[in-house]
Amino acid sequence: MKILIIGGNGTIGKKVVSHFSKDNEILIAGRTSGNVTVDIADSNSIKSMFEKAGKVDAIICIAGEAKWADFNHLSEEDYYIGLKSKLMGQVNLVRLGKEYLNQKGSITLSTGILADDPVAQTTSAAMVNGGIHSFVKAVALEIENGIRINVVSSGMVEDAYEKYRDAFPGHNPIPMEKVVNGYIRSVDGKGHGEIIRIYV
Repeated sequence: MKILIIGGNGTIGKKVVSHFSKDNEILIAGRTSGNVTVDIADSNSIKSMFEKAGKVDAIICIAGEAKWADFNHLSEEDYYIGLKSKLMGQVNLVRLGKEYLNQKGSITLSTGILADDPVAQTTSAAMVNGGIHSFVKAVALEIENGIRINVVSSGMVEDAYEKYRDAFPGHNPIPMEKVVNGYIRSVDGKGHGEIIRIYV
């Protein structure tokens, strides 16, 4: 397969690329590096990326940001960071990317445990993750050409434990192999409209 992985140079992305590159042609898209560059908060940038990448068999997105801050300090503009990047960025990857997918291709988006089990200072991020879950379940009812769409939602991954452990007191870090298996399930399996939760 020819697989486009947005965020393929990130903490999770590197491990996902390592697995799929064994038997597939991989194109990595990143904000500043990769085979192609993209700013997922900009739909024109997304369209340009797809035009350069050409037809693919699978799209995986492991990218997008949202503001973490105390609820009482979040401004309207702070919320728009997550809405434009992680939420609408992934929505636009689906909206535009379906035209560049071969028949029976797949799209895999990424969220996280905050949609179901938020921690302090994640009002914006949790809202965005929950929105993506609802979007995936709804768009699965209408997307055409045999395309499948799923979302991988992981807990705090072990490779990011040192950085984020204070924000996730008592949470068990998720082994990277388990996280990668979520993406394998989405791409190589038959599931459609699924939220693939990897929380324990």
